[in-house]
Amino acid sequence: MSNLAYKLEENYTYADYLYWDDGERYELIDGIAYMMAAPSTLHQRVSREFFLAICEFLKNKPCEAFSAPYDVRLFPEEDNSDTTVVQPDILVVCDSSKLSDGKACKGAPDLVIEILSDSSVIMDRKVKAELYRIAGVKEYWIVNTDTLEVMVNVLTNGQYVPTFYRDHVQSSVLQGLDIDLDAVRAAIKS
Repeated sequence: MSNLAYKLEENYTYADYLYWDDGERYELIDGIAYMMAAPSTLHQRVSREFFLAICEFLKNKPCEAFSAPYDVRLFPEEDNSDTTVVQPDILVVCDSSKLSDGKACKGAPDLVIEILSDSSVIMDRKVKAELYRIAGVKEYWIVNTDTLEVMVNVLTNGQYVPTFYRDHVQSSVLQGLDIDLDAVRAAIKS
């Protein structure tokens, strides 16, 4: 896992994270800092197409979409002592109170999308999936950039139930959202 470059210590908090200014991007998971590699061109194209489709769908709706880098404090503490801060590729928040500090999402987004990179496969499929489940993210998508297949994990009775999509991907959290994966494939090739 090449994105597992650590800072010198462990047991960092969000309060520490706020003061890092070395020009690198990090995620903080259980107090350990993980350096994030820059995404590939393909990753960026796939992210762009999904983000644009979601933003178009959300026009005149109460939910709001964000793309990385944007901090998500899954288990926020008022004194900033929380030890987990992630930066999903795309997230949707429907509860505006989670955005009240103007700096980060405080609590679980309604929908999170991670787009797989070579350096993030284990982190996205295992570590972050478990964090998102525990935090109560209602829907977690994992997008395979090689095939453009999407695994949609819907939180049901505290567990993620996966469904795989190859042609169109649909959301249960954002009723009516339907993304044509062939259109995404065509857009990223041009």
